[in-house]
Formats: sequence, structure tokens, C-alpha cells
Amino acid sequence: MQTTTELSGFEPVFAGRLDGEAATTRLAADMARAARAGDLILLSGDLGAGKSTFARAFLRHLAGDDALDVPSPTYTLVQSYATVPPALHADLYRIAAEGEADELGLDDGLAQGIVLVEWPERAPDLLARATLIVQLEGGGDSRSVVLVASPAAAPRFSRSLAIRGFLSHHGLADAERRPLAGDASSRSYETVHAGDTAPLILMNAPRMPDGPPIRDGLPYSRLAHLAESVTPFVAIARLLASHGFCAPEIHAADLDEGLLLISDLGRDGVVDDSGAPIAARYVAAGALLAELHRVAWPHGTEAAPGISHAIPAYSRRALLIETELFLDWYWPEKRGAPPGENQRAAWLAAWNGLIDRLESCEKSLVLRDYHSPNIIWRGQEQGRHRVGLIDFQDAVIGPSAYDVASLARDARVDIPPTLEADIVAAYVAARHLQGRFDEAEFHAAFAIMAAQRNAKILGIFIRLNRRDGKPGYLKHLPRVEAYFGRSLASDAMAPVADLLRGAGFTFPGWSP
Repeated sequence: MQTTTELSGFEPVFAGRLDGEAATTRLAADMARAARAGDLILLSGDLGAGKSTFARAFLRHLAGDDALDVPSPTYTLVQSYATVPPALHADLYRIAAEGEADELGLDDGLAQGIVLVEWPERAPDLLARATLIVQLEGGGDSRSVVLVASPAAAPRFSRSLAIRGFLSHHGLADAERRPLAGDASSRSYETVHAGDTAPLILMNAPRMPDGPPIRDGLPYSRLAHLAESVTPFVAIARLLASHGFCAPEIHAADLDEGLLLISDLGRDGVVDDSGAPIAARYVAAGALLAELHRVAWPHGTEAAPGISHAIPAYSRRALLIETELFLDWYWPEKRGAPPGENQRAAWLAAWNGLIDRLESCEKSLVLRDYHSPNIIWRGQEQGRHRVGLIDFQDAVIGPSAYDVASLARDARVDIPPTLEADIVAAYVAARHLQGRFDEAEFHAAFAIMAAQRNAKILGIFIRLNRRDGKPGYLKHLPRVEAYFGRSLASDAMAPVADLLRGAGFTFPGWSP
């Protein structure tokens, strides 16, 4: 393998000493945290330099099994592992000619997962395809290491090391990091385990650069009031907690780097193992919204001393541009062509009229993604702490009915009309007990907000597939179409229903 200075086209990731096997294991695990399917990782060094130690730790982290048997592939040449993603571990020390490496199935391995190669010097052509190169020198309890990566991959491997530095700064240098399912956003999550203490959640949410301006000189994120840093999350979490709601405690934060250590509220949700809704939990989550909406929320709060966060109003511009996702993505997907200028103008006119109706409705704190993935059930707790809240960084001040609609027509779960009615009834009953409550106004706002949210989601799911290569969200499309159909059947939605009827659309529960 070439020396580091000769590896033109690669970017430095790390250089230093590893004292003891634990240090090598920790570095390998940190690299595994950043690895993705398609990564080719080359391990270079003399006999005894620690290549197999690094590979073993890497594979065990991918498998989530510290006892996984990882034999050296010196004689078998290649070993496969059913990790996530799948992995191949190859040792080229015994190949007689470079061409023999082509017969080991490395290309197939890269098509499906990650490939680690020891002694890559035996097949120099691999160098140009490498994602990460690990160069080890020394032996015994101490070795030096240099990591370089391709320009495209270097930021994510460096980010993983930055996370380790953040943990070290807060006394968790030796903590074990384990993957935790994320969401459709750019955020990712891990659990952090240290000794016998309760695990924490690490939120990795680097500040996102503004996209291109699309209207009024602003990018979509600012038009739609989407959080571009972790500051809103911290501010809203602390605000919710100050009013007795169960939001994660912020144990440590680097607002500039977008790193948070927060408490783990648990794993129980509001659906069963089959993904079906647990009715009592949904009803309780609806009742919690009634508690949320009895609070007179401020329009600003602090994330940290001297760092304030203004909670934006759910503006007309934001509501409208979200509905336009339906026009930009869902409409052409289903009709074969984008809407005409007159159709777009009619859509915006119809929605402007509906937003006019919302001007007089009750406003409160809107969490914006109040549905099953973001609700933690804490059955051992009482009152407001039975329901844990974990996604609220995009919170706005807007129509109270929005989050009720988000819950009662959960985009990820089939909510039958009977359960929807029970959720709404529980909410309405709790609001009446609090005092004056305009039920008719709420039901009209519910219909409009349910339609607005599901029109947006229909566009987003098509965009995730078409633009972002994430077809998995299409499985939810029939459900959201049915929810949208329920909304169009409401008298309040007549202007939009008339337009879609004229364009030839049909939806479950609603037809021309």
C-alpha cells in the first residue's frame, strides 16, 4: 500500500496512537457506525499490526454482538456475515496473482453491503475504489494508525469521530454506541451505554445548509418553518418540561455541532407488535393534546442562557407551500403530467379560502409530527408523563386541531374510523371539561388540517421515492390516500374536492 502522502485523492480522517486493544476496538466501532452499503474498507499493515483486531471489532459492532465469531479468513480467503448491512471480510495474503481477487465475490459484496479487505497490497486495483483506508503500524499493546477516506465518504467518518470527541468531553470516552432507528430526516440517533448507568440517546443533527431559494428569496425549509439546527429541539424540550409534559431531558449539548445527549424515554409505543393501533393508548394520547392546548404558550423561549428561540406562527405561506407538494409531486405521479396554470391557481385560491376560515380558530403549540413514531407510552407513569414526546423541533403556533388530525389519521398506522372517532371524542370531552370550547369550529379546523397534512404527506412520499431513492415510504401511500379521501368528504373541503373531481381524481372514501 502507498504511504499516506502518496494517497492522492484521499482526505485525512484520523492519525494517532492506539494504546491497547480497547482503543483499536473503539476506533473500529466508530468507523462501523459511519459505514454504509457499498463501502470498500482496506486494512493495511504488517503481520501483527492489528488488522484482524480492527476487522473483528468492526464486524461485531455491525452485528451488535460482542461475542460474534470472526475467524481470520487467511485460509478461506473470504468470510461473509449477515450483519446490517451485510459484510464480507477478505484476506488476500495467500493469493498468487492479482486477478484471483476478482474471483472472491467482492463486487457482489459491495453491491449488497460492506467489504473489508486485509492485505490489499496484493490487489492494487482496489485502491482506486476504496472508501476508507486503515493503515496500521506497530504491534503488541501499542500501534499507530492513519485513516484516510474518499472525498465523498470522509465527512461521515470524520463526523463519527467528532461524536466520540463529544462523548469524551462529557465523560463518556469509553461509552458503547449502538444504532437506533432514525426517520426520514437528516437526523440520526444512537444509544450510548456507559457502565451500569441508564442509556442515553445521542441525536446527531448537523446544521443543514439552506437549499436553493424557491420563493421570496427563501429556501423551502425557511418558508415551511423547518428546524435547521438542534436549537429549536432543545428550546421546545425545555419549554414542554417546564409545563409538566414528558420531553427528553437534555444532558449535554453542542448546539453549533448539532449534537445532543438526551434521556431515553423508553421503547413502548402506541402500536402492538403487528403494527396495529392500541386503542387505549391512542385515546390517551388524544387526551394529552387537550392538556397541551389548555396552556397559554409563549411565542419564544430559551434553548440555553442567552440563546433564544422564536416559535414561528404557522403562516399562510407555510401552509400553502406544504399543500403545493401535492401539486409538484403527487399530481404528476397520478395524472401523468403536472397541473396546468389554471389548475394550480384554482388550488391556491381554494386553499387560501380554507386558510381564511382558520383565522378565527383556536391557536396553540403545534408539535407537527404527533403520531406513532414519535409517541412513547410510559404506562408506569401518571398524568402528563404517561405519554412521552420526542419530535417537536418544527413546532409552531397554529391551529390546535392540527396535531389531533395528525394523531387520529396517523400516516404510519391504519386508524379505523371508529378509533378516529374515539380519539376525537376523548379530546373534545376533555376540552369541554376545561371550560369554553367551540366544538363546531374545532371540527371544521380538524377537517381542513387533516386535508392539508395529508396532501403534504402524499407529495412527500412520492418525493422520497422519486428524488431521494427511498421507495419504502410508498407502502404508506394507500393509507394516506384513504385519509385524504375522508377529508374530501367533509363539507368544509368542498372547494378542493370540486377541483380534484374536475381533474379526474378519486380517493378511497370519496369519489366523484
